[in-house]
Amino acid sequence: TAVAPARIHLTVFDMNRFAPGHPGGGGLGFALKLYCEAEIACQNDGITVNHPRDAIIRHFLIAFSKAVGYTGGFSVTATDHGKEHVGLGSTSTLLTVVGHAANAALGSPLTADQIRLLIGNNYVEETDTGDVVYGFETGVGPAVSTHGGIGVMGDCLTLVYHHSFAEDKKVYIVIPPSGVSSAGEHEFDLLMTKARTLDYRDRELKSYMMLMDFIPAVERGDLKAMGDIMWEIEFRGSKRAEVEHHSFALYEYMSRLREAGLEFVAMSSVGPAVAIITDKREEEMQAIVQQIGLEIAVSTEIDNEGVKVIPPA
Repeated sequence: TAVAPARIHLTVFDMNRFAPGHPGGGGLGFALKLYCEAEIACQNDGITVNHPRDAIIRHFLIAFSKAVGYTGGFSVTATDHGKEHVGLGSTSTLLTVVGHAANAALGSPLTADQIRLLIGNNYVEETDTGDVVYGFETGVGPAVSTHGGIGVMGDCLTLVYHHSFAEDKKVYIVIPPSGVSSAGEHEFDLLMTKARTLDYRDRELKSYMMLMDFIPAVERGDLKAMGDIMWEIEFRGSKRAEVEHHSFALYEYMSRLREAGLEFVAMSSVGPAVAIITDKREEEMQAIVQQIGLEIAVSTEIDNEGVKVIPPA
């Protein structure tokens, strides 16, 4: 059995460096105390899956078996946090637990980083017809779900920086109303057009801000400085395209949250989920978000430990 935390994906650094079937692009994200779990047993042949997202699990286990030379089958039972395609890494977290549970069942032939590379290089999403298609993957999700804390990715799934993060803070997820989808054709069109054009202009600036401003702020535990840098990035490059995809109202929601004194406010992935990291307790937060017309979808904390593998009893 493996259990892994979900993720918040704060930004891609350069959309021009990845595409469906070509992982990369760099990125930034952190792990949440919101979990997926998979229990896997070996069987003689075939793959039996007890989970609605059968297609992506089956696809990954076929790739995994080929990678390690396993010719038998698997029985899989998985559960997840149930919040798909809103920016919480439902696919990458599910594949991370499946990868670690299957690896443990076979005596751990792969390292944790080999598993995340296998996920990234074989990353897919499912279609309405139950098939699989190549997906967009920076590697942020499997990296922070594996190691916990906050991670900075370079191109080609390279983990550049990892650190524990906001250990004594609360994390609140709000999901502002949006009339547009963040999956399928809508996501493809967004990431392959406007987002790429804007990253041609801002990719060097975003990378500079990560290296010279954001990472030093993480090292000294300065949440407000991190929040200020992220707010600047929300208006830069592909992140601007992702926010505007949901209309300028999303900027207004985030701006009002910051004006209420919340230290760190950022949209995850292509949204519309917004992550808030703050010292404020839940009762105080409830009053703030209700005044803005939102509600707390998830109240949790940062997971700084990452995936756990539980041996059979």
